[in-house]
Amino acid sequence: MAQRSRKPLAALAAALAGVVGLLLPVFGPTDEAEAATGIRVANGRVYEANGNEFVMRGVNHAHAWYPGRTSASLAGIKAKGANTVRVVLASGQRWTRTSASEVSSIVAQCKQNKLICVLEVHDTTGYGEQSGAATLSHAADYWIGVKSALVGQENHVVVNIGNEPHGNTGYDRWTADTTAAVRKLRDAGFEHALMVDAPNWGQDWSGTMRANASTVFNADPKRNTIFSIHMYGVYDTASKVQDYLNHFVGNRLPIVVGEFGHHHSDGDVAEDAIMSTAQSLRLGYLGWSWSGNGGGVEYLDMVNGFDPDSLTGWGQRIVNGANGIASTSRQATVYGGSGGGSGSGGTAPNGYPYCVNGGASDPDGDGWGWENSRSCVVRGGAADR
Repeated sequence: MAQRSRKPLAALAAALAGVVGLLLPVFGPTDEAEAATGIRVANGRVYEANGNEFVMRGVNHAHAWYPGRTSASLAGIKAKGANTVRVVLASGQRWTRTSASEVSSIVAQCKQNKLICVLEVHDTTGYGEQSGAATLSHAADYWIGVKSALVGQENHVVVNIGNEPHGNTGYDRWTADTTAAVRKLRDAGFEHALMVDAPNWGQDWSGTMRANASTVFNADPKRNTIFSIHMYGVYDTASKVQDYLNHFVGNRLPIVVGEFGHHHSDGDVAEDAIMSTAQSLRLGYLGWSWSGNGGGVEYLDMVNGFDPDSLTGWGQRIVNGANGIASTSRQATVYGGSGGGSGSGGTAPNGYPYCVNGGASDPDGDGWGWENSRSCVVRGGAADR
């Protein structure tokens, strides 16, 4: 018993040292993130309000085009094991505006199905190249207009400001436009975790988001911004996938794969590498999309005709395949789940979090580790018995 209590006591010592640290004028990313409400970012990872790491596993659903399908779709998505759904909304520039009452209903349905709700404005898609597309400033105005439906939902909702906000023209404005939109929402009182998409129709082939993500992150007074890369034909090899995602992990910047498919009009997608790399790096992924695709990309439907019992080949792959949703998704702890991804996060029976890095966090082999400035338990080790 004495041996087991040694490292938790070290946590107390570290906490006391942290009090001394408050006298210093420099604060790191973790200190900033702790000021956030609800879902938050720290050291390049996404956490729930209670400090449990959360790894998104889920799909996209096109509410803006199929509002009558949302209730059944969210239930079906949850039944396949997802812990997150990214929902397409519209700000009114290109598609019928999603009202505040609709947003409230969507959030309630996400909560009913125990899903973390990533809400996105789709009208920004391809701005500068797509006729009629909205600006990120327009999208920020939309969020402010429906703020009443979102306040108090910070534990359950991530605000994805605008989908693929620049095409292949004018994408050099991405950094300034994204920074301005983030600040606009913070100035309006939004406490939520924010998500921002890459330019170049989401695929960032120019490396613009990759090169400027730290600038955008540091411009957020809450330091609570998550970056989203969409992976289609640009990411046709494992090396491209790994290089991009490892860059963000190495720089402690939070990244998720907000959209991807198994094939696309611009090339064959390395979906196996996307899913395996996301799993090994403890990163979230959200596949595109549940059902209802048209315009020649119907192959991206995961189920036929919104029928959850009729998985397509793509649906079988992302749900039941290697590193798929069914085997790697963990329900958010706000809904009573264990949190984290397969083999990561969660809480041991003694109340301490499991070590994400396993035995690597426990050099003396006593079953106790140390991560993220707190004690953790090595899964299956002496302290977990």
